Amino acid sequence: VQLQASGGGLVQAGGSLRLSCAASGRTFSNIFMGWFRQAPGKEREFVLGMWSGTIYYTDSVKDRFTISRDNAKNTVYLQMNSLKPEDTAVYYCAAGSRYVGSSPTAYRDWGQGTLVTVSS
Repeated sequence: VQLQASGGGLVQAGGSLRLSCAASGRTFSNIFMGWFRQAPGKEREFVLGMWSGTIYYTDSVKDRFTISRDNAKNTVYLQMNSLKPEDTAVYYCAAGSRYVGSSPTAYRDWGQGTLVTVSS
C-alpha cells in the first residue's frame, strides 16, 4: 500500500496539530494503520495505531494524542494536543495487514514522514 503523510509543522508547546496519512493501493478498511516517530539521534518508536476496532498507543501520548480513520477517504489521522518539545520528531505512518506489535521492523509499508517541531 502507498502512503502519503502530511500536516507537520512548527507549533508552540501546548498547541495542537493534526497529521493525515492517505493510503492507496489496497483495501483500507481492514488493515492496520499506525503512526511512528523518530526524534533526532533516536530510534523510530511507535506512537499510536488502530486495527480491527482496537487502538494501540504508547504511554507517553496517552490522553494527548488520538488516532482516527475515515475509510471513505482511505485516510488515517493523528490528532496531537498538548504538544511538548519532546514530541519533536519526524512522524511516519505505517500500514500492515494486522497489528503485530510496536516494532517498526514489523511493518513493510511506510509514508515519507512529516516533521513536527514543538518549540518551548
